[in-house]
Amino acid sequence: MPDSAPSQANPQPSDQKATMENSPLTEFVVQFWGVRGSIATPGTKTIRYGGNTSCVEMRLGKKRLIFDGGTGLRVLGLNLLRQMPVEAHMFFSHTHWDHIQGFPFFTPAFIPGNCFHIYGAIAPNGTTIKQRLADQMLHPNFPVPIQVMQSDLKFNDLTPGDIVELDDVKVETALLNHPNTAIGYRVTWEGHTAVYCTDTEHFPDRLDENVVHLARNADVLIYDANYTNEEYYDFKNPKVGWGHSTWQAAVEIAKAAGVKRILMFHHDPGHDDNFLDRVEADVQAVFANACLAREGMSIPVI
Repeated sequence: MPDSAPSQANPQPSDQKATMENSPLTEFVVQFWGVRGSIATPGTKTIRYGGNTSCVEMRLGKKRLIFDGGTGLRVLGLNLLRQMPVEAHMFFSHTHWDHIQGFPFFTPAFIPGNCFHIYGAIAPNGTTIKQRLADQMLHPNFPVPIQVMQSDLKFNDLTPGDIVELDDVKVETALLNHPNTAIGYRVTWEGHTAVYCTDTEHFPDRLDENVVHLARNADVLIYDANYTNEEYYDFKNPKVGWGHSTWQAAVEIAKAAGVKRILMFHHDPGHDDNFLDRVEADVQAVFANACLAREGMSIPVI
């Protein structure tokens, strides 16, 4: 089992750690363990927002849901060691590297007695989520195969549009506009809803109907705001077709869908803390109940 952290992971601020024990079982809480896209970005210029790649935890009563397994999953795993045995439902939007690199370093998965229900869509080439997670742990890419993980791993294949019922938790899915596809998730519990919608690109002539449907009247929308409009439409180096969106599109979707709060997510590796501060100010000037996700941030869904 890997016994050291990937060098790209930023340390987790001690005052931002949260466990199931300090959250009442009547609460719906979203916590960010990795907020970057494309590649982890350690360093002095990314301290405030964090440098780990995509990983978001939702705690709903006694249920724990984990969305994506970027390098932030390693940090979440260290936190979970204080709470074993652990059972969680892990939902992958897709399996580009920045969303799965933390999985081989997820320590709780190596420990007997823990249980992880893993969900993901079948890829366009026909491979399952199990195959793709296992492939990244094969030689010569990684020294420890997935078979060394001694927790109970239960794999579930999804088709976009499927609905997953976890007792009183409802998880809806929809296809997103991303190279090689991705899926978004809408989580509803006790009359409240949080939407995880990353690695998606708006269309030039309309809002994506799937995203608007997922986000309808949501309390919280976690949305891919990788670019600004200026970057996305830049004449010399446009980002059209790269599979990511803008904060301006996030605001349009939130207004069209009746979203209460937006959390901008999947920050570009080239955006340092000062750049993201300016983006947040611009966002809040047009949608007051919005902010940029920060590593360690914990948000109640109310």
